[in-house]
Amino acid sequence: MQLKRILLAFGAILFFAQNTMAQDEKSEKEDFVKFGGAVRFNIYNKSWVKGKTQPEATIDTWRLNVTARTKGVDLNFEYRFYPTFGTHFMKHGWLGYAISDDVYMKLGVSQVPFGITPYASHSWWFQAPYYAGLEDDYDMGIKFDISSIENLDLSLAYFRQAEPEGPSNDGLVTFGNSGPGRYSYDFVPADDASNRELNQFNLRAAYHLNANLELGLSGQLGGIYNSVLNESTTSKAFAAHVVADVSGFNFKGEVIYYDYTARDNSGEDLKTIQMGAYGSPYQVATEATMYVAGLGYTIPVEFGPISSVQTYIDYTYTDKLEKSFVDMQHLIPGFMITAGNIYTYVDFAMGKNQPWLTPSFGTGLGKGQLYSPDADSKYYTDDENLQGTPVPMKELEWETRFNINIGYYF
Repeated sequence: MQLKRILLAFGAILFFAQNTMAQDEKSEKEDFVKFGGAVRFNIYNKSWVKGKTQPEATIDTWRLNVTARTKGVDLNFEYRFYPTFGTHFMKHGWLGYAISDDVYMKLGVSQVPFGITPYASHSWWFQAPYYAGLEDDYDMGIKFDISSIENLDLSLAYFRQAEPEGPSNDGLVTFGNSGPGRYSYDFVPADDASNRELNQFNLRAAYHLNANLELGLSGQLGGIYNSVLNESTTSKAFAAHVVADVSGFNFKGEVIYYDYTARDNSGEDLKTIQMGAYGSPYQVATEATMYVAGLGYTIPVEFGPISSVQTYIDYTYTDKLEKSFVDMQHLIPGFMITAGNIYTYVDFAMGKNQPWLTPSFGTGLGKGQLYSPDADSKYYTDDENLQGTPVPMKELEWETRFNINIGYYF
């Protein structure tokens, strides 16, 4: 009698488990639409701004997200608004379809498979490759994620062009590549160099030695189309990376070489090329090697709503191949506080010829800057600006920005 009861109870449990699994499998295949978004705020203090305006508080961004599925086809869409920069744009928007258990296709604006994904950084600031279009970049095309080989993830992609744009800083809405109102950095036309991205191919391979160690190689080959010359030159980039997790530590290391071979409208080779995002363009050296390293340590905590604190330090050195240019460095120590869906980044960002951490926006990734200690610390790009007897030039000092970014994600 006791055995019969046990068998009946076991049978009931098995039936319930099978029924639950069947419902879960059915729910995974059912059509749905979900909406979400985020609101983020910045509080910051810049070392190069004097006066009573510091510190300042602004709305960093607010965004809307849509994820959906119908008949096995997925949709993932995100649109962002940046009041401080006076622009708004689509970050990504793609249709996804599982061709098989091992192959997933994305069609539309998706993340370019290159280097460490989704980010090579721990901080709110990203690492320097982001500012040259080589970290968390998004373009328009088709991508295949392949996992048919054990422990190896492959991504193949073709991107016809950069993602569509929102308004640039002059308030005009453009679609294609003629303005810099976008999330990720891409080539944008300058007055004397009408260049944009066209026909880019990407291959990324990431091998997982175990659950805690990833080694990867990436290659990128594309065209830089000059509409005045009606011809394309070649853009190429290569990366090797490692990601490791050990006892709460996370290490991200990467070496990137890129060569953005481009010409101006008269056919002359360029040493810098214009790139843009967030409504503001700047010049980037056409050839450089970037050395990237970041270390984070996550501490579980139980303090009110706070569940963890991750401390980190991110560093990039950009070695420009043009010897007359000044190299770029940035160093970002900080920590991130997680409290449910609220994420707070506290960063003490330091930059030396970094395009955003400088009193002269956007010069850091191009020629870089020198200054004269005998001319009221006025910044110069070269000796021709001295207007008189040359004064010994020095490299820029480190500039700093203390930044707190608070974001609520829903």
